[in-house]
This record gives sequence, structure tokens and C-alpha cells, in this order.
Amino acid sequence: MGDLLGVAVLGAGHMGADHIRRLDGVVSGARVAAVADPDADRAREAVAGIDGVAVHTEAEAALDAPGVEAVLIASPGPAHEEALLAAFARGLPVLCEKPMTPESAGALRVLEAEARLGRRLAQIGFMRRYDTEYRGLKALLDDGGLGRPLMLHCVHRNVSSPPGFTSAMLIDSSVSHEIDAARWLLGQELTAVTVLRPRPSAGAPEGLLDPQFVLFETDGGALVDVEVFVNCGFGYQVRCEAVCEAGSVRVGDDRGPLVTGRGSAGTEVPQDYLVRFAEAYDREVQAWVDATRRGHVTGPTAWDGYAASTVAEAGVHALETGARTQIDLAPRPALYD
Repeated sequence: MGDLLGVAVLGAGHMGADHIRRLDGVVSGARVAAVADPDADRAREAVAGIDGVAVHTEAEAALDAPGVEAVLIASPGPAHEEALLAAFARGLPVLCEKPMTPESAGALRVLEAEARLGRRLAQIGFMRRYDTEYRGLKALLDDGGLGRPLMLHCVHRNVSSPPGFTSAMLIDSSVSHEIDAARWLLGQELTAVTVLRPRPSAGAPEGLLDPQFVLFETDGGALVDVEVFVNCGFGYQVRCEAVCEAGSVRVGDDRGPLVTGRGSAGTEVPQDYLVRFAEAYDREVQAWVDATRRGHVTGPTAWDGYAASTVAEAGVHALETGARTQIDLAPRPALYD
């Protein structure tokens, strides 16, 4: 491996372009060697000013470009399975944005393909595990000083939903982050899900069931609730409160300077996840680059990606049927023990 890890970035949209910027100018030890996007103009725009980048419209062409030693997948979810399997076939380590795949069947195929290799190549992009506040919460829970965690109360709010956003996507796109965070924070698997639907907000597009209230049960006897509201109109907010036997701890309160003037006081509310979790993304990609250069794969695994897809799929079923839905995971391969 050379002085700089050569990375192929698949996808040059909102997330992909931000990762290209991050690899080129924020993290150390890596360079953008290739980029692939069906829109060649968008790909060229994303790498403008970066020397030596091969631009392609097909993912596999980027994987085969000279100097590519690792892959960052930031394309739409339906393209992830094919890209992951192609990277596995070439022995390339991968950082794949969530969802690993949109459907549990595809996630299981990826999981089984990596298990057959007998070594980990994939890290899944659940960046909250790299957020300073979430890591502090995890350390407190693991320490045990507050007693056993009994409940997690979570909030996930967006200013507005993008065009084409569906009621199911509130769960399989937005709440998927809370799914992974809850599993990681508690060290427990989610076993059942119920989705309650209040009257839709007047700010939600016609036909969109927004907000929703999602309730998860765990195999350790804890409860996790998530308020997801993707057209709140005022800002991007992510919060989590752990209620334990001997105390509670909450993260995600709005941060920033308190400005007082003209008879009022207030703080700025982030408007975008790339603002709220900017440092977490930087830390995640740096950790991936560092580990890859050492020949290791760390962070959230393909099992975590599979579990998140399976839980989200059960959540969508609960949303559509109104029924409490059992979550059934396949046996965990020994590779992920």
C-alpha cells in the first residue's frame, strides 16, 4: 500500500460529494483515486480541482481503476449489494454508507458472502458510533454506575423531507440510525416493533405519515421509543436519553453559543445532518482509513448492517399493518462473534 490509500468513491451526490471533500482535504493518509456516478457531469464537478482522479459512470470500472486500494460506497441503497459483492470479489476493504442494503434478503446475501471469505472487508457507515456525545453515553452505560438501562427515549427530527420521501422511509431511512444506536448502546438485539401513527402534521406532504412513534423491545428487557418527525420545519435534532435504574443521561441537546438580545435568548439549531454530525463523519472516515492502512477492518460490521435492515423491514411491516411485529434474525456467523 502506498503512502496514501487510494479510494474509489461510488456515488457523487450529496453524501458522496461530501466524502470526496473529506478524503481530499480533511482526513490524512488517503486520496481519491477514482469516482463513479451515472451522471458523469456530477462526478466531474465533485472532483473538480483534485488531480489524478479517474471518473467513470460504472461502479466496477472505478473499482478496477489504477491505484484503487479501498472503496467508499455512497450511492443510493439499491446499488449497495452489487457494489459490496464486487468489492469482495476484488478483496477490497469497503466503507459502505447505510443502509447496507434496503432489504433484509440482500443484506443476508452480503453477510453470507463476507462470511464465506472468512475475513471482514466491510464497515457500515453508522456514524453516530463516532459522535463524541454518543460515545460518552456508551461509556457511561458500559461503566454500569447508573445501573441497568431500562429505556431509551429517542428523537429524530428533520426540517423537511426530500421529494419522493415515503412513509416507509421514515423508518428504513431515518430511524435506521436509531436502530443501530440502540443495539450498540445497549448491547442487545431488538426483538419486536410497534409503530403508532398520530394525525399527520399539516407541514407534511400529502399522503406522508409524518410524524410516527416507533417502539422497540429488546432481548434484554429494555424498551426503546423513537419520535421521528421529518417535516418539523425548524431544524435537525437528534436526541437520546437513557433511563437507568439509578439515574439517566441525555445527549443531543442543541449546542452552540447562547445569543441574547432584544428581549430574547436562543441558540442556533442545525439544519442538516452533515452539520450536526460533521465531526462524527470526519472521525469515522479517519478511523476507517487508519485501520485499512494497517490491514484491519473495524467499526460497525456487516452483521450490524444486516440487523439494521431486518429490523427496519419489520418496522415498515408494523407501520403498514398496525400490528406489533416480531423481529427474526438469522443465526450470527462466527466471523462476527
